[in-house]
Amino acid sequence: MTEVAEADVEAESGRAALGRALRFLREQAGLSLGQLAEKTSYDKSYLSRLESGKRLSKPAVMEDLDSFYKTGGLLVELWKVARREVFKDKYKEAARLELSARIMHLFTLGIPGLLQTEDVARALLSGDQETESEAESVEEQVIARLGRQQLLYRNPAPTVRIIIDEYGLRRQVGSAEVWEAQLEHLIEIAELPMVTLQVLPLSAGAHHLMDGSLTLLWQEDGSAVAYMEGNQCSELLEDPEDVTRARLAYDRARDRSLPPPASIAFIRGVLKEFRGS
Repeated sequence: MTEVAEADVEAESGRAALGRALRFLREQAGLSLGQLAEKTSYDKSYLSRLESGKRLSKPAVMEDLDSFYKTGGLLVELWKVARREVFKDKYKEAARLELSARIMHLFTLGIPGLLQTEDVARALLSGDQETESEAESVEEQVIARLGRQQLLYRNPAPTVRIIIDEYGLRRQVGSAEVWEAQLEHLIEIAELPMVTLQVLPLSAGAHHLMDGSLTLLWQEDGSAVAYMEGNQCSELLEDPEDVTRARLAYDRARDRSLPPPASIAFIRGVLKEFRGS
């Protein structure tokens, strides 16, 4: 094997390796994509995207194909490797899609990065960092987070709907001055023409999004993804069925949230309480 070929193999992504294995098994079986689609009931174009490494399937699909090819779980194991690798890039891909999104729906338990003031962003990103290199990293993250917020002011601006759990309004971040400025900032953002801000009150009780945040992004061509974060993990959902389920969960939370005018009034009330404390 040449040095170039060895480098290519070493640099091959888990998703590409899985796709190559799928293509090899199909060709060894003497099947075209169309014939495989007929035998497995999976769409031909879907199978093609799996083989080209453009798509990562659900584990059940790999289980079905393992059974079909009688490969003893090999495809599921390759899928696990590809999934771990893809996990690292999910945030970057979600951030890229956010830049071009025409419609954005967000739910957060705290103040979303898109609405944080610089001081709150710095406080939340700092953690327990102490070293000079850690401090520099935090500043880079703060700059990046503030840079994301420019999409609210671009022309044309995306249509943005944000639901914040009341919990996020009650949990102070930083000093009294910092938190007061943050609550005032929320009210200012809520008055932007393309932004709808709602509060999900604690009185609404338990809901399906209590474990983390959810972002739904629609592109100009109508395609949509859902990005979920929680418990130190993240998931970028691209399958239409998964996106639909995420949207239904979001819609249920929206139905239980205060209407936009009442939500702004609620935030003003929280700000008034905070100032009086």
